Parts: sequence; structure tokens; C-alpha cells
Amino acid sequence: MEASIRLESLRGLHQDLVAFEEGRLRNIDKLCEDIQAHVEAFRKLLDKSQKSDASRAKLSSGDLGPPINCTVQIDDNEYSVNKEFQESSIQLADALNLDEVESAKLILEAQDDAELLGRSTIVSAVIAFHERRQFLLESLRMLMRSSRNLDCEEALRREQLQLVADILEIKDGPVRNASLFTRKCLRAMADIELWINALAENYQGTLALGQATTPDYEELMSFQQASLAQQHESLGAIMTYLINGGHTSVEDFYKLLEHLPTIERWNDIAVHHVPSTLAFISQYGSPESGVSDQEAATLHKKIMDGKDTSAWALRNLQAAFKTWWLAEYSGWHLEQRPDSSAQGMDSNADAQERSDAFFQALRDGAFHCTLSICSQVYPDDESDPARNGLTQYLLRDTLLLSTEAARISPFFRDILMEQVESFVNSFIANMPDTLRQFQSDEDDQRKKILGGVQPTATSSLYDQDLHLERFLVIIAYVFDKRVEASESFWSDPDSNLYGFLQWASRRQSTPRVGAYCEMLRAISQGEECATAAHRFLLDEGHVSSARMRRSTSLNWAQILGELNLYSGKIRDHPIATRAPVRYDGKAHAGDIDEPESVLMLECYLRLMTHVCRESSVARSWLWSHDRYQILDIMFTLADLSVPPRLQACAIAMIRAILTNKTMEMSSTVWNAMDHWASNASPSTLAVARPGKPITPATCMEEVTFDALSRTFDQANEYVALLQALVAPSADEIGLYDTLPFPEQLGATYRTSGIEPYIDFAFGKIFGSRTSLTEDPAQSRLLSSNVLSLACTSLATFNENLVILANRSNVSVDTAIETSSLAAYARLHPFSRVMEWMFNDRVIGALFAAANQNINDVAAASPSSPILLMVLRAIEVMNRVMDLQSTYFEIVRPLIKIQSSGHRQAVINPTLASFEDSVATHLDLVINLGLYAGLGNQELAISSLTLLGKLSSSRRLNASPIPTLRQHLSGNRLVGILEQHDDLERVRTSFILAMQYDERELDLGPLAPGWTIKSVMLSFLTNCLFSLPDRPNLAHAILGFTCTGTTLTIQVDGAFAKRTSLFHSLIQLAADYPDGLENAVESWSSSIRHKAMQVLSILQASPLTSAITMAELRAVDFLFAIFLKQSIITPDTLFNGLCLRDSHFIETDSALALKQYLDQRSFLLEYASAELRLVVAEGTSTLKARILSTLFGSTTMLDGVQLPNVPVFDLLEFLGFEFPIHEPPRATSRFSGIDITVALESEGGANGENGQAPLVEQLLALRLNELRKNGYLNDPAEQEKALADAEAHLAFHKVQKNLGALEQVRLRLLKAWSNLLTLAMCHTDLDQEGRAALLLQALQTVTPRLERYAAESSPEAVTLGKLVQALLFQVDFKSSALDRCKGADMADDRLFGVFRTALQAINIPDGQVSLREVLYSICFRYLTGIAESNASVSGLRNITQTVALSGKKTIAIICDDAYGGSGTCRVSAVLFLDALAATAKAENSSYVVDSLARTNFIVVLVEAIRDIPSELRETDAPDVPLLLAYYESKLALLLTMSQTRPGAGQVINAGLFQSIRDSGLFSVDPDLGIGELKSIDFIRSTQQLTVVAIDNAEALDKYYKLLLSVVRLIASVVMSRGSQNQQTIDQAKQFLAENRPTIVAVFKRQARIGTAAESSTIDVEELVELLVLLMTMTSFIDFEDQRDAKRSRRKAFT
Repeated sequence: MEASIRLESLRGLHQDLVAFEEGRLRNIDKLCEDIQAHVEAFRKLLDKSQKSDASRAKLSSGDLGPPINCTVQIDDNEYSVNKEFQESSIQLADALNLDEVESAKLILEAQDDAELLGRSTIVSAVIAFHERRQFLLESLRMLMRSSRNLDCEEALRREQLQLVADILEIKDGPVRNASLFTRKCLRAMADIELWINALAENYQGTLALGQATTPDYEELMSFQQASLAQQHESLGAIMTYLINGGHTSVEDFYKLLEHLPTIERWNDIAVHHVPSTLAFISQYGSPESGVSDQEAATLHKKIMDGKDTSAWALRNLQAAFKTWWLAEYSGWHLEQRPDSSAQGMDSNADAQERSDAFFQALRDGAFHCTLSICSQVYPDDESDPARNGLTQYLLRDTLLLSTEAARISPFFRDILMEQVESFVNSFIANMPDTLRQFQSDEDDQRKKILGGVQPTATSSLYDQDLHLERFLVIIAYVFDKRVEASESFWSDPDSNLYGFLQWASRRQSTPRVGAYCEMLRAISQGEECATAAHRFLLDEGHVSSARMRRSTSLNWAQILGELNLYSGKIRDHPIATRAPVRYDGKAHAGDIDEPESVLMLECYLRLMTHVCRESSVARSWLWSHDRYQILDIMFTLADLSVPPRLQACAIAMIRAILTNKTMEMSSTVWNAMDHWASNASPSTLAVARPGKPITPATCMEEVTFDALSRTFDQANEYVALLQALVAPSADEIGLYDTLPFPEQLGATYRTSGIEPYIDFAFGKIFGSRTSLTEDPAQSRLLSSNVLSLACTSLATFNENLVILANRSNVSVDTAIETSSLAAYARLHPFSRVMEWMFNDRVIGALFAAANQNINDVAAASPSSPILLMVLRAIEVMNRVMDLQSTYFEIVRPLIKIQSSGHRQAVINPTLASFEDSVATHLDLVINLGLYAGLGNQELAISSLTLLGKLSSSRRLNASPIPTLRQHLSGNRLVGILEQHDDLERVRTSFILAMQYDERELDLGPLAPGWTIKSVMLSFLTNCLFSLPDRPNLAHAILGFTCTGTTLTIQVDGAFAKRTSLFHSLIQLAADYPDGLENAVESWSSSIRHKAMQVLSILQASPLTSAITMAELRAVDFLFAIFLKQSIITPDTLFNGLCLRDSHFIETDSALALKQYLDQRSFLLEYASAELRLVVAEGTSTLKARILSTLFGSTTMLDGVQLPNVPVFDLLEFLGFEFPIHEPPRATSRFSGIDITVALESEGGANGENGQAPLVEQLLALRLNELRKNGYLNDPAEQEKALADAEAHLAFHKVQKNLGALEQVRLRLLKAWSNLLTLAMCHTDLDQEGRAALLLQALQTVTPRLERYAAESSPEAVTLGKLVQALLFQVDFKSSALDRCKGADMADDRLFGVFRTALQAINIPDGQVSLREVLYSICFRYLTGIAESNASVSGLRNITQTVALSGKKTIAIICDDAYGGSGTCRVSAVLFLDALAATAKAENSSYVVDSLARTNFIVVLVEAIRDIPSELRETDAPDVPLLLAYYESKLALLLTMSQTRPGAGQVINAGLFQSIRDSGLFSVDPDLGIGELKSIDFIRSTQQLTVVAIDNAEALDKYYKLLLSVVRLIASVVMSRGSQNQQTIDQAKQFLAENRPTIVAVFKRQARIGTAAESSTIDVEELVELLVLLMTMTSFIDFEDQRDAKRSRRKAFT
């Protein structure tokens, strides 16, 4: 096969075919196109160009001087190669016997994989070569298998048959081409056999010469042998399909007959030829095949000719081959046709000849060989110990297959069994006389042996032929687990198979009845067949009440009667008191029963177990049998004195009864088992503990468990029974509020509960220091069952009951089925299992189970014990991590309180958490990382879930102690990976799993690759989210180098080469689609969403921000993602529903929308961060590219301009509307139930984690409470209650979806607003372009602000802040607004913003935070208009707008200005100030009059009086805000005072009295100040105290406050005019009263005094105002006159 066939292409085709077989592939047309594209490769099959001198010379030509020596033409490209490359290519050519140029291609293609996987280039090339061959063969095999699937759609099947015909070149060519292709397959199989032998000889030669082998060599040899065997297997299957499809000729059969004798080893390679051999026999040996009887006779003669007997290396295979042929060929002689060539021949003689040949083949081991094939192609870990006992008994000294046969693939086993089934059918139909002779001869032999009349003294039961028994067991293997094949026995009562079934059930010997039971068990697959078998066994015959004599036909009466008889013998005469059964096949005088009796009982029990498990009818019949108490019989047969395997079979039968159990059944079995365990028979005690008297029940229980723990069979089945008993019952409603056993179990002789049984499983079995078996498969199976028991115990404990009991108003004690919540917590197996999970021995066993060889786990089948054990161990750890807080904080203290003192403590008290155990077994972290990359979906999910929990642990993420091989990584988990050099392996497994594969889109969420990607991304997200600012495991796996508390990039590492997992995430985020055909699918969108989330966390974290931003910029990530953005329309489909669909919000379509919006928020947040960074760096070119992209045009690096959705259009998500869902109607059933309790416990009422299960449990508890109180006795009332509960759940889901969408929408809006604000701030457009963009932005945002403000939605605040930011960027003074397009429209848009804000202020019950922003918007508009020198008419328009908004508007603003919180009141006062200034400009008194009507002017004036007291009561950090509030108030008063009406209102409000009362001017700043404080003022806790102002900043604030007050006074005086004597007098009085302070100010301005000389405080404006005030009031004259009067009063008269 040429290397030009790309491995990736074949791997993808193989994956699609596997998905098609499993029903997961959605794009069938693409699959057919792929197959058509590979037709030529299929035709070539495994053809390859062998090495040649010409190719070697071509590769080696030229000077060999380094570094580059020559050029080589490979395909259409010319490469310069060096000596090392040449040598590697030649070495590979020698290893594979491949053309040197083709080897060079392989070396070239393998270089990247070699670097990624850490292998040599040659090893990677060899692996790629064999993988390419294997994928090709497997793809062809699956195509041929699918083309023969009659259940497939007819059109698709026709297309597949056409493809097969095209490959075989019979579509337009001769039919013979198909035959030639078959021979090509046979030749390829022969070549592979020679290759495998050559590899083995090479390896043995290396060992014989004493040459050392490297690990790479060992791995490569093992891989090649396994791969070649798989290729050989695939070819065997392809040949079988070709034969069954009629694409062969009889000459092909002759070719196979020539090859079979050359097979020398009895191994899997030999087995690979069996299906094709049987297919050829059916094709050319059957009278229905279409060949002539002459051709069949010729074949018969060749096959049966004894001359070629010695030519077969495997005589047993030859014998089996003859029986297969004779069974098929005998069909020609059932009825001779007139035209038959056999006319005139002696039919009896011919029949006798065939019969003799058949029996001779049997004596040569024919059935031994067939049974060996059927039984040994199963892996050891899938074998059944009980059936193996019967099989070993029948095979005895037979040559067994090598252990390599166990690697036969499941698909090949199916093909093999299908073909052996053909032999079984033919033998039953064509050779009935031979079958009858089997039975007759064996019965005679058995009678003679048992009767002691056999002529030789050494004769035994082993001397029996037992051919019929072997045939029955062959049937058992052939039909086992094949439901459709089994139906052929039951579908037609007149068929040969059903007749055989009836015939074989009669006159059965002891071994034959065991074999028959095995056969009947195998053909009872599925409910229908098992029920048919049950009805077959109901045909009761006569049963003697004395010694059991079997009836003529096997039936239930016989089976139950014999089991009852033997159970009676066990009670009366335990087997343990007799000599052990000797399986030597001889009859002994002391034997009451036949030697095979125990074997027969095992088969009885296995048959009962299977039928009972598969058929509900049989199970019910056995459970309620009116004559035999099935539990009594089974527990008697499970007596400790019986052989272990028989005991295990009895226990398995009890477990089968529990299939789909009810609580009542479970309780019955628990009680029976507890009685059995605590009431061991005297004989048992005598056997178990010789010489000791009978002990109390507790000791008997201990004896029982000691005996059960001695052998694997007993212990394994018993643990499985415990697991079945602990598992939830079929009638469990999912609340898990019941105990899995009777609450008073064992209370008569010990503390109630099942602690002894849990202690048996974990103390005597799992945590035992001695192993029950040396077989690794059995040991793993036993551990897997114990761990399954642990998983079930932990999974069925409902910790939510504790949460709801503490937080809800439901009476949990009343609602649950257990007597009380305390009893539930104490008695549930969870408590004892958790205690064992902190036992040292169990911890060791648990981690040993989880830490398995990675290669063994990778090669394991899905049902293998090693994989199941690892899965269960990891699942147990996951559950322990989840439940440990509940156990330690609630359950364990409760147990200590209620413990009777007899409870054995097994927990290690030094362990405070499960992480303490992990800390001493950190190798688990390595294996978890490697398990995640094996491709097993379930294992990856479990491993990554646990790894995520461990990596989020603060304890485990502590800094490690550095070793000689390890630098200080700063993280313990990273350190263990680096210490064992496994970090690269884990990284590689993640990178390979994270590769983007378009074929996943065809499979959807069922694709294993998609699931593993999703789980890996979730792991990275959770790990980074929990520890974003500390180096952790996620950082290391992503490719960062963890050094102390920082992260670096390794030079020449994968990260530097951009081949790390981090860069794989970038590719996923950039390339993975959100869905198919412009429709968003949640499963597809989630991959990009999670990848973007990881990148977002890395970008936002200071630890990784710089590196992440640099890498994203290097690949133009921002531009690539922006180009893929699309606008959401009402017709956009999310999970198949559009936004306008009434059910949209009720389904997972809401999740798809949420993920899509979340992605956009990540993008916009990243764009904002990138723009900030670009501006800070001063990179003007990149900034221009970013801004161009934001505004709708992306410039690529090559200068090409590509359109993209502008940022303005990405606000369409605010237009989504969903139908309103009314809450469920209030009823008495669920009144008072607070669902938010459940929501808060699950992550918040609007949180993403607010899942329904806890809500369901809350409602279920309420229903239980109602049921127990008798409110639901009426079925109609119960139905209504269930309907109400469903309505609550549906409403909850809607609210959860709405809450999640609300969250993401708000986050996206904030990201969009921030980005737009940044873009507007840093755009390089001219003033006109900038103004146009600002107006466009305002036009986009303002209508949405109006809408959301009216609804008081959280979005309104964000939109308001954006409008505020945009408005502050508008240059009202600039002429650009006039020059830009539509200047009048610009004015209208700006005025529209003001009007919208004003209307929003007037909304009832509006948000305070929103009004604060709206005040700021209005303030900016009014000040901007003032700056632009707008006309009086324009200003009047503003005033009229305010007036038309109603009196309520001014009232709301005044309320916020007075009683608002924080900055809101400052914004409100500033707005009033701007509004007053606007009214003043248009000579309007509307604002002053409105404020006067609301008495707000008085409030403002009186506030001056309270300045000192408020400062004294305010905390120092809040003083600056308070001072700003004073300044804004004084500014508003100043603005109003600048008009005569306003000044009158201010003066009438008591301005001077308020100033006098405040005391602001009552102290000398040079001496001290009492009440006034600032951030830097000295604070006093005593009464009013005069302190020195020794802080310049505080003094400056004081003077500024004085300046504002004086400015206000001056404005009032000026506005009132000099003619207003009252005002003048008040001002004079003010000046007179505060003369000392005024003098101090003058002195400071004149720099008189020590403090003033060194002061830098500017009081010039204050002085000027004081002088102005003195001038206006003629204060100096007033002072002179007053002084003169004083002088006159004091003068001598």
C-alpha cells in the first residue's frame, strides 16, 4: 500500500464508519463520497512496492557531505535531504521491505508526530505504516458488513452494494475480478503469516545472540505483531463477507484448501481462517448453494481423501474441518433427486461411510477443536468461571489455543459464531441419525461404567465420548448473547431447532443435563426468548416423591425438585461432612449421587439465574411459587459447607431474583439473608471452627463472613448480591429518602443496620492484605464489585435532605420514608462506607485500584474488569470528595452521639479530608491525566472530574519540596508530574484529544471526541477559575512553565513553537463552528464557548495576561473572531427553535442563545483589553486596524479589506423579547413552599447552577408530606397535586433560563459599552468624523435606554453610563457638529438624549443608580448647550420641555438632591444647577419658582447651618464626597441668586441666619477651628474643641468653603441691588459679626504673621469678594460712622 494514502484521511473514514454502525452519523452522503474517494486504495489493498536497488540509489545519490547532500523527488515536490534522513529511510525500508522512496515519504510524514509523541522518527513511521493498513482494512470490512445489513434502508444499501462492486471492479468489469480480489486477500493473509514468523525469528535470534534490546525495540516488536494480527483478522472477515456475498468461485476454495495444511501453530492466526472456511463449506457444500452435485462430490472426495492427511500440520483442525464439511455435505443425501449423480449407488453404504468418517473425525478431536475455538476466543476477563468448569471437564487433555487467541476482536467473534451457527444448523438438519447415535452410544457407555461392567479396571467416566455434551456446549457458546440468533429456536415450533431442543431434553444423563442447561441458558437471550424458555420448562412431567428420578423431559418441576432434594440433603447431611467430590470420572462406593451432580446443580442454577434475570414472567413465577420457597432453597444451597462454586451459583440466583426489585422484595431478601448469616448450622461451625461450641448470633455472623471471604467465587457473588440489595428499588421515586433495608434489620441480636455486611466487603475483602485469588482478572472483578457497592452506597445518599431540613419549611422528618432524618443519616450505608474510605488499608487498596498500567487500561475492552475497576475507583473518589463535608460536619458527629459504644472504629483519625490521602498518593494525578487522553469517554469524564477537584484543592496546590530532579515549580501537583517526567505525556494526551476534527460535526454530541473535548475544557475552566492568580495544573498542561509563583515560556518548547495545548484552544475558539447551516446548536457552540472562556480567564489574570495577549495578537485572533460574528435575527435558529417561538425559553434553545451571547461578551472584553494595551504601547498601526474592524472593515496582513459586522450592529441582542410566563396558581398543596431556598442552595435563583433536581426533591418531599397526612388519598386529588408540582417545575425552568439570559445579556452589554467607549475615546478620525460616530452611537443607544429605563431594568444603568460617556466626549463648542452631515439632525439627536433622560427621571419607582446617571446626562447636555452659545429660543425649548414633564420631575430631583445616597444627590444638585443656569439665560423664573414651591430653597439654605455637625459625624474617608455635596449646593444657590427673584428667595430663606448659626466665620483660622473637619483635620472625640489647623490641605478646603459662602452673599447683594436696604443691612451685619475672620483673611493675603508668611494657600479671590461686599454695602463708611459714634460716647463731656 502506497504511503501517499494519508493516514488522517483513512482514520477519519474509519471513524465515520464506526459512527455509522453505531447509528451516530448524520451525514451519510459525505460518508459515501469519502468511500468513493478511497476506492482505488481499497482495490490495491495491502499491495506495496518492495525495496529495490534503483530506489535506494535514487535516495543515496549525491555527495554525502553534511548537512545537505542531495535532492529527492517525492510526489510532486523536491526535497533536500541529509545523510541522517537517508539512513533513516533505508533502515525503515529494510524493516518493512518497502520501496526506499516510499520509506522516505513515511519518514517525512512521521516527523511531526515523532516530536509530538516523543518517539523516534523510525518508530513513528512504522506505527503510521501499520495504522494506515489497519484503517484501510477495517474500513473495507465495515463497508462490506454494512452492505449485507438487511435492516438498512434499501436505497442506502443499494448505494453501498454499488460501492462494493466498484471496489471489486465488477460494476463495469467481469465477475471474475471479485474472485481475484478474494485470492488477493488470501495472499495478503499468507504474507502476513510469513511476516509474523519472521518477526518472531528475528526477536528470538536477538535473544539467542545475547544482544540487549531497548524499550523502543520491545515496544515496536510488540506493536507490529499485534497490528499484523489485527490486519490478518480483518482480512479473514473480509474474505468471509466476500464468500457469503457470492463473489468467489470454487477455485478460491481450492486455494484455501492448499493453504490450510501449511498452518503450523494453533493460535489466533489459525482461528482467523475458520469463518472463511466455514463460509466456503456453506457456499460449495450445501445443496442450496447453487453448485452441482458433481462439483460437491469432487470437493467431498478431495477433502475426505486420506492421502493428504499427513499434509495437515494441525490434525485437530483437519478433523474439525471434516465434521464441518460432512454436516453440510450430508444435505445432498437426505433426498436424492432424479438428476443426481448418486443415482444407483448404495445410499446406506454411503451414509455409513460418511458416519464412520464423522466418528473418526470426532475421535481425532473434531468437537474438541470446535469447542476450543468457541470457548477460547473470549478474553480471560470475560469468561464465566462456572461455565469454564463444564468446558474444562469436556475438553480435558485437548490441545488448547495459545493465549493470543484471547485478543480476537468482538466483531470477529460475531462472524465466527455466525459461521459455526451454520454448522450447527446443518448438523442438526442433515445428520439426525448421527445425533441419535451419539445419545445411544454415550448412554450405553455410561451404564457400563457406572454398573462396573467395563472390561478394564482403569475405566472411568472420563472414558465416555461425551460428543453430544460437547455439541450442546458448542451451541451454548455460539448462541450466547445473540438475541436474534436465539429467536430461531423459538420462532417456529415445527423447525428442526425446536425439535432438537425437545429431543435433547429427554433421557438426559447427569453431565448431559448440565450441558443442556448451558445450551438452554444461551438461547434464552432477551425478555422474549427467556419467557419462551420459561414456558418450555413449564411442561411438567411425573416426579417421584421418593428418590429423585428424572422425568423424560427437563422442566421446572425437575429442576426445582432436584434442588429442593439436594438442599434437604445439605440440611440433613452437609456436604462438608462427606469426602470431597473426586472429579476422576470413576464411581465410588460411598457416593450417593453421581460424580457430576455438583456440576449439574451449578448448571441448573445458572439456567435459573439467567431466565430469572431476563424474563419478568419467570421471575414472578419463581418468586411466588406455591410449592417451593425459592429463597429457602437458595440460602440452603449457599450453605458454607457446599463447594464454593455451587454456593456462588446459589447466591447469583438470589441476585437474579432482585432484578427490577421492589422495596418489599428487597426487605424480604434482607431478612432472609440476615437470618442465614446469623444462624449458621452446627456442622458449618464445626467445619469453620473445630472444637468450639455454638456461639451467639453475632459470632455466627462473623463465622459466615470468614467463610465467605476464603474463595473468589463466594466472595465475588456475595459482594455483587450486597450491591444489588443496596441499589435503589424499581418503585423508588428518585428521592432516595428510604433505607435500602428494613430499619430494624438485625436489631434482635446487634445494633440495627447493615454495618457487618459493609465491614465484610471492605474489611475482609477489599482492604484485606491477602488476595483471594492469584488470577489478576478475578482480583480486578472482585475489586470492581466492591467499588460498585461503594458507589451505590454513596450515590443513593441524599445529602439534600439535610439542606432542606435546615433551610426549608417542609417537615423532612415527617416527609421521608425513614423514621427520622437522624436515623437515615446514621443507618444509611453511606455513613459506614465513608468511614471505611478513611481507613488506611482501604485507602491503599482504593489507590491501587485506580493506579493501573496505562497500556493495560488503553488495551482493555469496555466491559473488562480492569477498566471497570479503574472507573469505579475514580467514581468513588469523586463521590467522597463531594460528600466528605457532609460526612465530617453532620453525619459523623451524629453517629458519635448516637453510638452505643459497641461500634468498631475503622477510620484513621489523623485524616481531616480525603485530600490528605491523595497527598500521599500523588501518582494518581499522573494516571488521571493519562487516562483522560485514552479516548474512552466515560473514563475521561471521571478522570477529569476528579482531577479538577484535586487541582482546585488549596492543600494539594501548595508548593512542593524540590528534589534533585525537580525545580521549585510552585505547585505540588505540577511538581509530581515533573518529578516523574510525565508532564509532557499528559500534555500530549490533551493536545491530541483537543485537535479540531470536522467529522465531529457530522456525529454531533454523540461523537466521543466532542465529549472528551467538552470535559477537558470544563476541567481547564474550573481549575483556572478556582486558582486564577497562582500557577496550577491547568497552566502546566496548557504549556506554561510553572516557576515559583510565576509562569514562563520554555525556549524551544511546545509553547514557543505554538504547538501547545494553549494554541490548540486558540484554534478551537477560532475554527469550531457554533452549529450547522447558520443554525446555532448548543452542543457545538459549547466547545467554542468553553475555549473562549479559558482564554478569557487567562487574559484577565495578571499571571498570564501578558503572555496570552501576545500570543493572541500574534495569530490575529481578534480579527479572525470578528470576521465570524453574525447578527442574530428573529429567524436565527437555536437548537432548532427561533426566538419568536413560544416554547423557546422553555427549552435548551435558551442555553444555546446564552452560550452564543457569552462568547460575544468574551470577544468584546478581549477587544477592550487589546485596545487599551495598544494605546498604552503606542502602536498606531495596530490601533487603526482594531478600530477599523470595530467600525465594519477588517484589514488583513496582506492589505485585503474584508467586511465584518460593525460594533454598532452587535447590540441587536437587546431587542429580544420572550413571552411572559405567569407563576403557577396558588393552591393549598404547595402554599408556603419557598423554592428560592432550593435555588440558593444550588447556586442562586438566577445562577447557572440553579438546576431543577433540588427543586424536584423539595416538591417531592411536600407530596410525601401531603400523602402521609392523608391529603392525597383521593386519586383525583393526587393527580391534581402532581400536575401542580409539574407546573412549579416548568415555571422554575423558565425562570432559570430567563435569569441566565439576563445575566449574560447584562455582562455582554457592559462589555459592548466599555468597548464602544474606548473606541470613541481613541479614534483617530477628524473632528467631523468623530462627531458623526458619536451621533451614530447615541442614535443606536438612546432608544434602548428609553425602553429599559421605562422597565427599570438593570440594562438601563449600563446604557445610561454609556450615553453619559459618549455625551461627555461630544465637543459642543466645536464647529464639527455643524459641518457633519445633517447638522440639524445632530441637534435633534442630542436634544432627544436629554428628553429621554428627563422622561426616565420621571418614571415611578425608578432605580436610584439609574437616576444618578440620568442627572449626569442632563447636566452634561445643559452645560454643553451653554458652552455652544445656543440661542435663547433653543434654551426656551429646554425649559419648556422640563416644564411639560410635570411638577413631579422637579420634586423627584429635589428628593434625590436632599435625601439621595452617595453621589446621586451631588448629581441631582448639579443638574438643578445647570437647569437654573439655563433658565437664567432665557430670563425664566420657572426653576426658581418650582424650587420655592417645593421649599427646596429653604432646605438648601438651612443645610449651610448643618455643615459643621455633618462633618463631625462623617467618617474621614467620606468627607471629600460631603464637601463636594456642599459645593454643589452652594453653586446651585449661587446660580439662583444671580437673578433678582432667586436672590429674593435665597435671602428670604434665612441665608444670613444659617451662616451665623453654622459658625463657619466664628473662628480665627490662625488660632484654630472647632467643628470643621476634613480628611486631614485633627479629629477629636470630645466636645467641641479648638485645635490648631496645622494641615495646609485642610486649611485650603476651609478657605474654599468660605469662598463659596462669600460668593453666594455677594451674588445675593448684587442681585438685590443697592436700593434694597434690608439686604445691605444684613450684609453689613454679617461683615461686622465676622470681622476677626475677615481681618485674618486680609492678613494672610498680605502675608502678615508667621503662618501667613509660609502659607501657599491662595485667598486672593476671597479677599476680592470681601472687598467687593464691603464696597457694595459701604461697610468702611459704616465702620467709620460706628467708630465715631463710639468715640463720641466715650468722649469727656
